[in-house]
Amino acid sequence: MSVFKLKSMLAAAAVVSTFASAAVAGDFNVAIVLPGVITDKSFNQAGYEGVERISKELGAEFAYSEKTAQPDQPEALADYARRGYSLVIGHGGEFQESVDRVAAKFPDTKFLIVNGTTAGGNVSTMSFNFAEVGYAVGFVAGKTSQTGKGGYVGAQQIPFYVQLGEGFANGFKAARPDGEVYTAWTNDWDDVAKGKEAALNLISQGADVIFPSMDNAVVGSLQGVQEQGKMGIGIYYDAIADWPDTVIQSAIFDMRAGLGDVIRLAAEGKLEGKSYVFGFETPDAARLGSYSAKVSAETQGETQAVIDKLVSGEITAN
Repeated sequence: MSVFKLKSMLAAAAVVSTFASAAVAGDFNVAIVLPGVITDKSFNQAGYEGVERISKELGAEFAYSEKTAQPDQPEALADYARRGYSLVIGHGGEFQESVDRVAAKFPDTKFLIVNGTTAGGNVSTMSFNFAEVGYAVGFVAGKTSQTGKGGYVGAQQIPFYVQLGEGFANGFKAARPDGEVYTAWTNDWDDVAKGKEAALNLISQGADVIFPSMDNAVVGSLQGVQEQGKMGIGIYYDAIADWPDTVIQSAIFDMRAGLGDVIRLAAEGKLEGKSYVFGFETPDAARLGSYSAKVSAETQGETQAVIDKLVSGEITAN
């Protein structure tokens, strides 16, 4: 397999695309446009690795553009469509408007929006049951909190991250009926300093379990949590591996598995213009991570019972 790099001509985006070429039935290929960097150990890295892994499995050509600012997203998407990519992915709910506009101009190209809200025609969306996973980690946080106060840090108030925060708050209060959850929005996905500042502000109000849900800025939040000796909730991957003394559990939205399933459908010509949603019933894509020793065995058992009830519909996260 040959690998080479191509610099994009987008003036403001400083976008770099990487290609892996191989013979594939039907000449299927895929490109993903990401808002952040592929080394953020969060949303963008998970998306990149998801496309990379399934592309290698399929023997498909793949490309990516990272750190693409919102004003540059339509041209980045259109560029891949013009070059004949079979599937073009906008990685984030903020791509919805751009994808809708570009997809109308390229009806023969399939588009996928990760965490998108509206599907139809040649546009599909892939997302997770954010509220339910948020509820489960919120339950863990509520049971483990010493102050009875938790904190949620988000970037933009787009639907899925609002749902994630609401699920977290509902789960926390289910575990701790007299508890409180404070929320902060930074309006920035990647600014580490803003992520840290937001976490410290919530801690100053008494929150001792913080759940940050941004991209690279998550690192800043967890740094603040670590410095203050408080507890954190990881996101997208099993973050206890990097924060063993800080993270007590993680909300794993496995982009690698979810994207793999949807991209495989596209390669087989079976991708439909609809929403594909992954929840606890598909644990390869949506699940909790490893427990910290700070979380009691009793709480771990109770949390699994909560997850079972969420899957069965006995309880809801809303």
